[in-house]
Amino acid sequence: MRTCLLPCLLSVMLASTPVAAQDATDAARALARDAIIVDTHIDAPGILSSRWADLGVEAPDREFDYPRAREGGLDVAWMAIYTSARQDDNGTARQAAHAQIDSVEALVQRHPDKFAILTSPRDIERLRQGGRVLLPLTMENAGPLEGDLSQLQVFFDRGIRYITLAHSAANRLSDSSYGVERKWNGLSGFGREVVAEMNRLGIIVDVSHISDAAAEQVIALSTTPVIASHSAFRHFTPGFERNISDELAKAVAAGGGVIQIPFGTAFVDPRAAEVLQARFRARAEFDQRNAARVAAGEPPEDRAAFEEAFNRENPAPTETPLSSVLDQIDYGVQLVGIDHLGIGSDFDGVGGELAEGLRSVADFPNLVAGLQARGYSDADIRKLLGENLLRVWHAVEDGAEAR
Repeated sequence: MRTCLLPCLLSVMLASTPVAAQDATDAARALARDAIIVDTHIDAPGILSSRWADLGVEAPDREFDYPRAREGGLDVAWMAIYTSARQDDNGTARQAAHAQIDSVEALVQRHPDKFAILTSPRDIERLRQGGRVLLPLTMENAGPLEGDLSQLQVFFDRGIRYITLAHSAANRLSDSSYGVERKWNGLSGFGREVVAEMNRLGIIVDVSHISDAAAEQVIALSTTPVIASHSAFRHFTPGFERNISDELAKAVAAGGGVIQIPFGTAFVDPRAAEVLQARFRARAEFDQRNAARVAAGEPPEDRAAFEEAFNRENPAPTETPLSSVLDQIDYGVQLVGIDHLGIGSDFDGVGGELAEGLRSVADFPNLVAGLQARGYSDADIRKLLGENLLRVWHAVEDGAEAR
């Protein structure tokens, strides 16, 4: 276990001083370029499907694009194929997922010199030659399976290599950490079948977003290591089930898995976490009201007006220091050890509500500089940046091959 090597004054300085990309030290930029940086959660595909942008060139309204990825040293950017609970309910989730995969493939076909789809960690060195940014695919919410186990093979063949079992509400597989309703008290029978089939195929199981009971059952059932792809520690946000508890984090680590720390303020800032929980509760109530109105033959309420009113009445913090992310890492190292942590930024997925100095994929050197300032060795920083996650991915592949 690492103990802090610098006085507490340094943490105060980091918390109070704004950080910009150009502030990173030469040593931090050099390590970010040389290390393999793996970010397990970037929400670019959903935006690509709804509003195309050429991410092979600078895209100022996005947080991920090729020029900034190279500036920040990002090598492996997991593309999140996200579908909502509403799409689960109305039967459009599967089509939406395939459309998003199509959009990532179109990006790669447009820029084969800049991007490549990645389906195995064994291909990293070969595919990243020439400066390519590699794009493995993840399914955020297993709704597109639509209760059909055979669809796992279909999505595996399309490149999906980890799956977040549920998102903001219970689905056919699992309860959600956000959901008021606990439909399954953890996993459903189908959810248990899905975990076993994911193990067989070599798809990583992700316990972010699901309820504590479901996560506990996944960890017990899975024959290969699991991950929390973008979850911070609940220690800092008491009562926020979306973040991982100490007990579950220890269980993930005991099975060889990793906890990937996000940069979104809602995960690392207690006040922002309260606002996010309130938003999901309000949305659930709004959807229930609208369903009742439609059933009664009345027009539904306007969703955009609801969202605008909620945001006006529940302002989230506008400034969260980079030190909040560093504190998460420090805590995780003390709790589960350096070998069980990584990065899952949630870029393009939190509406720009990100810690200072970590506002786009260009900013990884700032994280490296902060870790170096707190006394982490370059070898340990390399583990956090990507080596730990790649170890897990290899183990999941090996577990599938051993069957």
